[in-house]
Amino acid sequence: MKEFCKKLSKILKTIFGYGIMISLFAGGLTFFGYLAAVIIGGETAALICTVIYKNIIPVIIYFSVIMVLLGLVAMYLNGEKALTPEKKEAKKHEGEV
Repeated sequence: MKEFCKKLSKILKTIFGYGIMISLFAGGLTFFGYLAAVIIGGETAALICTVIYKNIIPVIIYFSVIMVLLGLVAMYLNGEKALTPEKKEAKKHEGEV
């Protein structure tokens, strides 16, 4: 079972990596939409900004949330504990009392 979890975790991490890369790229592309709206101006610019804000941004956000959840599941299956505090051992340096 542990081996299956490791393999599934590896697959999910790959999906997570590509998914986050796609969502970051899509978010960056919205910049160019807003830039085009600034250059064009007027009612068309308002329409472009409205379409980006109401139709594109929510899809990017939902997609990103799903990818983050996949990443958390992958970490859980792999046995990683990223969202828990760890006790760090005190480092002893020479010369300290």
